[in-house]
Amino acid sequence: MKILDVKQLDERDEEIADTLVSLGMSRPIARTLSYLKHVDETTSIELEKAAGLRQPEISIAMRELKEHDWINERDEKKTGKGRPYKIYSLKIDFNEIVSQLEEQHKKAVDESHEKIERLKGLGRY
Repeated sequence: MKILDVKQLDERDEEIADTLVSLGMSRPIARTLSYLKHVDETTSIELEKAAGLRQPEISIAMRELKEHDWINERDEKKTGKGRPYKIYSLKIDFNEIVSQLEEQHKKAVDESHEKIERLKGLGRY
């Protein structure tokens, strides 16, 4: 049996993930980002163990992270027979991801404010 030495999410990582969830991000994506923030690269198996996620959750999270263009994905062949496995890493710095989230939320707040102002104007008639 092979024993993997995998970093675990600590209290601060959990707080990062919880904050991302409070901003509307799904739990699997938030936990994945919180883990990727601290490692150069990882496999799905390591992510499962470290972030407490199931394989389907990781697959869905990785698909969405790729859509945002936040992660790199590469295949690595196993020694011997078997399918290659995927290795993931952040494509951009975590702080850049936070900046992008900030911009998205600022835009949403501005749009909501415009709609409220429009409603105020319409309510005067």
